[in-house]
Amino acid sequence: MQAITPVPSLEQSVAAAKICLRDVSKRHGEQLALDKITLDIPASTFFVVVGPSGCGKTTLLRMLAGLDAPSDGEIHIGEPQPGQSQSAMVFQGDSLFPWMTVWDNAAYGLTMRNVPSARIAEVVGHFLNKTGMYGARALYPHQLSGGMRQRVSIARAFATDPDILLMDEPFSALDEQNKTLLHEELLRIWEETRKTVMFITHSVDEAVTLGDRIMVMTAGPGRIKTIVPVTLPRPRNVVELRHTPAYGELVYDIWAQLREEVDRARSREPGGKA
Repeated sequence: MQAITPVPSLEQSVAAAKICLRDVSKRHGEQLALDKITLDIPASTFFVVVGPSGCGKTTLLRMLAGLDAPSDGEIHIGEPQPGQSQSAMVFQGDSLFPWMTVWDNAAYGLTMRNVPSARIAEVVGHFLNKTGMYGARALYPHQLSGGMRQRVSIARAFATDPDILLMDEPFSALDEQNKTLLHEELLRIWEETRKTVMFITHSVDEAVTLGDRIMVMTAGPGRIKTIVPVTLPRPRNVVELRHTPAYGELVYDIWAQLREEVDRARSREPGGKA
């Protein structure tokens, strides 16, 4: 009989991992949204979560951001380095301030921390260059396309130098061309900074393109079904990567795991099959 490796305690994991969860559950009233999530995410990992609608993905992200608290269990997030913020979050929808220019939006977090103006100019200029938005720095959000606004959101998040970057389906509303370009830009910036990232998505292709590890969640209440390591080499060229057999095999395997849970979630909908 195969021996079962015990899960390290929270205290044992804190020294080795950036994010540690032990038996984390979340209830919304009588409804159990997340059920006993135990997870360790090492520093500098691009960690991706996929699961059917209603499995608690965004709830998990909100707890990591400190916007919500678990009903049960423990969460520990490692202390940031001096000068870093604890975390930054990139949302699914448009989160830019409409009355601010591109530059002021990207500089907002640093301005709120009273960072010297010379340092703000250096950092914001760097990340607007990286996202291709420096030339649009004087424009306002209403003058930008959806893809451009998300590029500003990414620049703003990285400019704050977060210890952890939390991304909630940030590209879901974009067309495939813009999504591919943003994947490339995000990967280039991540290779430079090696931030710890938790990225929520419904897209298996997106998960495999970006991630180091992919967690597949069950239909609600959300539990961990499996965690799949992504051994595809880095740095990654998005278009070339998607033409490799290893990429296709991994997408197929993860979708097979996810499909069962999507079918379960749909069967619970009004009019769904029993």
